[in-house]
Amino acid sequence: MDLEYSKILAVGEDKGAKQRKMKYKHKIEKKMKFYRSPDKVMKLSRIGSFHQTRLSFMRQLLRRIFSEKWNFLYHDWGLDGNGFGHVVFSVKTPSRVYSLVAFSHDLPPNKRSDRVIATQWDLTFALVKGVPSPKEIKRLAKEVPFQEAGRLSENDLVLGRANRSVRLWNSVVDKLSSGSQPSMAEVKDVGYLMRTTAVYGSGKFGLADRSTIEAYEEFFAPFQVELLAVFMLRNVVFDLVDYFAKIKGGSRAVTLSNELKKVLGIGNSTGLGMAPFLVHHPELLNRWISARECAVTRVLELESISQGEFDFFKELLLRSLDNARNWKSVSPSQIKRIDVLESELTELIKFSAEFDFKISRPWLALFIWVEKKFSLETQELFVSLILEPYGKLIDELGSEMSFKSGNMPVINGRRTCAEIRLEIEDNFSWAIEVDYEDKDQSARFWYYSQTKLEPRLGERYEEEGSNLEEPLAVGRDIKYFYCQLLEVRGDRLLADYLMEYPEHRLAAKRVLASNNMPYGEIRDNLISKTMKPLDMLRCKLSFFGATKFDPRSDRWVRICMYQNAPLAGSDCSLYDDFWPYPDKS
Repeated sequence: MDLEYSKILAVGEDKGAKQRKMKYKHKIEKKMKFYRSPDKVMKLSRIGSFHQTRLSFMRQLLRRIFSEKWNFLYHDWGLDGNGFGHVVFSVKTPSRVYSLVAFSHDLPPNKRSDRVIATQWDLTFALVKGVPSPKEIKRLAKEVPFQEAGRLSENDLVLGRANRSVRLWNSVVDKLSSGSQPSMAEVKDVGYLMRTTAVYGSGKFGLADRSTIEAYEEFFAPFQVELLAVFMLRNVVFDLVDYFAKIKGGSRAVTLSNELKKVLGIGNSTGLGMAPFLVHHPELLNRWISARECAVTRVLELESISQGEFDFFKELLLRSLDNARNWKSVSPSQIKRIDVLESELTELIKFSAEFDFKISRPWLALFIWVEKKFSLETQELFVSLILEPYGKLIDELGSEMSFKSGNMPVINGRRTCAEIRLEIEDNFSWAIEVDYEDKDQSARFWYYSQTKLEPRLGERYEEEGSNLEEPLAVGRDIKYFYCQLLEVRGDRLLADYLMEYPEHRLAAKRVLASNNMPYGEIRDNLISKTMKPLDMLRCKLSFFGATKFDPRSDRWVRICMYQNAPLAGSDCSLYDDFWPYPDKS
């Protein structure tokens, strides 16, 4: 955008503002040097192509579990002859004990639903501190099955629920009860026996809040307590299906083989409710992406690599191709992306076989070739793969991905309006270049649905309710803020300006934070007609460590968690850190 600063800024203050900004910017750039810029990385299409990495939160958790040799055991198995009741599955860490208290319910088929407004589920559960007493189990039994309608205590850390994948569950029970194992193909086709429809933490419904949880060293990294609950749930589900098979088959029944258990994860259905998280938490988003991009930069800048490192990369390429061939989806667009991924991985495998890895900065050379040649899906998988051989180089970055509660940025009211305009032009050009008067660019609005109890998207020019719009249109709000700043004197203090126009406080806060959080904003229009919320969902879920993304629309997706991961309680000395890339041999 061409701007005549002499017409915009009063009394020539632009020179001083620019000097102060450049001095500050130099300080930030000196501290943070990344190969890929935010303008490139933070587009919806790219973050919507992210894959799990060794920095993903599941990977961080399992490395800790197996390196510290956490001990898992059952303290209570209170199921009746029909398979309903409760179980208590506990884990002892070097510092504490936690227990998953799970309730198995007799759910009528017509009540089984993954929607957030469901009121009954096959399984409900809570992760609590310590081993619950009989009195505490009774308390949990009165609250946990009701989920959002229940109330928990600060001793309770996680609340969740799950439903069976009915077709696979029934088939596995039938086969085990008759003394046989289900086929590997059948198990892989679905990938899970149960899927969670919600996993709550961080203070919801009376649960311990984040400030309490982050004091426990094992949970300082993001979402560790929630993902521990899901990991423990996976083992409980395996024991449940064995129990149901025993009820049906008696002495003929066998237990599910460890080989089959390993290829089964926990499914998850995630919808629009998760999407706004990335917008509401720019501090966290910046930390996640910065850690990822710092890892990428460290690897790309390696002057040389070993034969073993490159051979391992090529091995993971082959495994990734096999994974892609086993990636099932009902979404036509995702099926097309998977087909392209398979084709491009095949080409990359051939190219890598002839690639001279002894040249200077070989990863960078290969990276540039991949970027020019392939789709975003393949580009981002390549990024994940080149990180895998370098745990000693990058795993430490995982400790930088959390954000300590209470450290929210504040507005510096001593900044001038001229300085703020310059910040917007520098860091939000993507926002001010959009014409939000164009109906296609302002076609949607985000709102909170009282009926569905979570964020939803409305059609601005077709539906009522835009007066209740949530503040998620960051680009539009920043532009409106900017346009109004053009009408005031450049030397006016921001504090004075916001006293008169308080509606711009949120926009001002995000602008002021932008230099410290280069990756904190999704640099796209979040209310446009073509915006796909699915991209935000996939971004967040990739950091969790999810795989096998199966979009059911552009607004919700099914995934798999911990597929191919070792079982809780398995031999720690045999832990394979590369479990997301199973060796088909």
